[in-house]
This record gives sequence, C-alpha cells and structure tokens, in this order.
Amino acid sequence: MPLYSYVGRHVDGSKATGSIEAATSTAVASQLQQQSIIVLSIQIAEQKLDTQRQVKLSILERVSLDEVIMLSRQLASLTRAGVPIIAALRGLSETVNNPLVTSSLSGVADNLEKGQELSVALSQYPKLFSNLYVSMVRIGENTGRIDQAFSQMSSYLSLERQTIRNLKQATRYPMFVMAAIVVLITVVNLFVIPNFKDVFDSIGGQLPWQTILLINISDFALAFWPYVLALMLLALLSFNRWKNSPTGKYHWDKFKFSIPLVGSISYRAVLARFARTFSVVLGAGMPIEQGLGVVARAVDNDFVGAKIDQMRVAIERGEGFSSAARRTSMFSPLVMQMLAVGEETGRVDEMLAEVADFYEEEVEYKLQGLSSAIEPILIIIVASMVLVLALGVFLPLWDLSAAVNR
Repeated sequence: MPLYSYVGRHVDGSKATGSIEAATSTAVASQLQQQSIIVLSIQIAEQKLDTQRQVKLSILERVSLDEVIMLSRQLASLTRAGVPIIAALRGLSETVNNPLVTSSLSGVADNLEKGQELSVALSQYPKLFSNLYVSMVRIGENTGRIDQAFSQMSSYLSLERQTIRNLKQATRYPMFVMAAIVVLITVVNLFVIPNFKDVFDSIGGQLPWQTILLINISDFALAFWPYVLALMLLALLSFNRWKNSPTGKYHWDKFKFSIPLVGSISYRAVLARFARTFSVVLGAGMPIEQGLGVVARAVDNDFVGAKIDQMRVAIERGEGFSSAARRTSMFSPLVMQMLAVGEETGRVDEMLAEVADFYEEEVEYKLQGLSSAIEPILIIIVASMVLVLALGVFLPLWDLSAAVNR
C-alpha cells in the first residue's frame, strides 16, 4: 500500500503530522478522524520520492536513440501479439538496463492503472517520449491501432538514426584534424618556442618576421593564458546561454544553414525530417493543421519550425497546402511540383514520403563529397602552419650557420 503523509490539528489546536500506510487517501482521513485529528492536507509520500528520483535520473541519465527504437519495436510486437499494454510495460521495465527507462516505464504503467490514457501517461516523460511520439500514440488510441503507432515510430526513428550517423561520419575527420591543430598550436606556444627563445637571444641581430611573430605569440600565451582561458570559457557560457534562449535559438538555427559546405547539408536534412515526419502523421490520420503543429516542434529547428507554423496559419485561413508551402520558400521548384501533384491526387502523405526520400538521397550524396571538399582546405591550413613554424625556427639557425662558416 502507498505511504501517505498528512498535516492536521488536534482538538486542542496543536499541530499533528505523520505518515500512514493505506489504500486510499479517504482511508487515511477516516483513520485520522477516529483519532480526533482535523485533516488539513494529505499527500502520497512515495509519489514525492518518486518525483525526486525521476528528477535526479533525468539529470544524470540519458536515453539513446537506439534504446527508443528498440523499445518501440518491442512495444509494437507485444501489443500486436495481444499482450496488455500494462503487462508489456511492466515486463520491459524489468529487462532494460537504463534506470531512466525503467523508472519511466514503471511510471507509465502506474498511471495507466490509475485510469490515465496511454498518450497522457507517456507525455509525462518527455525525456523518453517526444511530442511526436505522444501524438502518434494518441492517433493509435483513437483508431485502435496502438501497435501500428509504435511500429511507425520505430521505422521513423531508424531513418533518423541513419541520417545522424551519416552526419557524424562525414564530420568526424574534419573535427579530429581541427582538434589536432589546436593541440599543436598550444604545445608549440607553451613549450617549444620558449625553449628556442634562449637560442634566438644568443644569436642576436635582426630576426626574421616569422620568428618575431612566433616569439610574440608565445610570450603573450605564457603571460596571459589564464585570462585567455577564462575569456574563452566566459564566451562559451554566454554563447550557450544565448543559444538556449528563444531568440538566440531561432537566429542560431537560421545561421547554421549559411555555414559553408555543411549549411546546405543541414538544411536538406531538416527538410527531410519535416517531410518524413509530416508523411507519418498524415498517414496515421492526423488532421493537416494539427499535424503541422506537431511537426513544427519535432523538426528541432526553430527557424524551420516558424516556417511550418506559417504554413499552418495559411491553411487555417483556407489556403491550399502547396500554396502555403510555396509562401515559405523552403522547397525547390522540383519539390513544389511534387507537392502540388500530391495535393491534386489526394496523396499528400505519399508524396511527402517521396520528398523525404529525395532530400535524404541528396544529403547522402553531399555527405560523401564533404570529406573530399574539406580535405584540401585542411591541408592548406596545416601546410601554412608548418611553413610558418619551419621558417620561424630554422631561418635564424641558418643565419647562424652561415655566420659561423664565414
């Protein structure tokens, strides 16, 4: 039985507090009335502890996309086989290794036993179930096909995972090279140049500008590195705070699309997510206006989300889907033709799936050429650094050798 904590007053006016195990809060009130205690408040003590544990878990634990995909597949299989959803959730909560998933599934099962709808119970655990996930399950409840909702989310998230993997694979090499360059600059300025400085001072005479540049940079780094580090940390914290604000996130999401080489890829990836998500929600039977509202939050980009909201407002005013999409200037003329055909034939969801395939193929093709496009730029940067270092270090030594030979 759950543990209830209560606050009340004795007949003499003194305060009465404590905890009682009972089946319901009404039973607790009856016991307190028999003890001549006037009840002021009753709450479930275990529920408070569970909430604190969920907050702690949500901070320390994370749920990977692979875990959500596997969970969706298992829920789809169990519900399709006729297993009651509460039993399915209880069973899965005992098999997963992630404490946050275990706690979330147990909490959903508890809420279902209290009479909540599945979509409402899932919405209380946003770390595990997104707005799109909850909306798809709500549609499954209305149509009586919960298993289909879980299956659709599994397929959608699998495609999402593949896109993320492709992006990471394409950017892994450039990020590694840039990190190596930063480490190289730090080591050279803090350890290498100071050791050569004494040799340069003993040479005397006029040093080459490359050597003077290296020495000045090294002296500045040695003298002010704590302040530079603090300034960098402050700038990073300020940037993160600005980026997490509504205005900052909107402008940052818009700026990401203008970054050379990778901006166009990110833009196509977001459009592919929009088309795929919207195709899924329309195919599940969600009204187009409500679907656009759900998709605007699911694309994870405030700039594109604002464009989608513009489409929703235009459609609510009676405008056609393709006309509203054309006003946003998000899609290419070829894609607009596809959407217009889908609207005329009443197969917008199918045509959106084709649009998603089109953008995903473009993203994959551009990702394959990204490394080839970035590699020459990185080679030029590294070669320039090596040239300056070599000239700055060896030119004075060559001058000293020439002077000695004379």
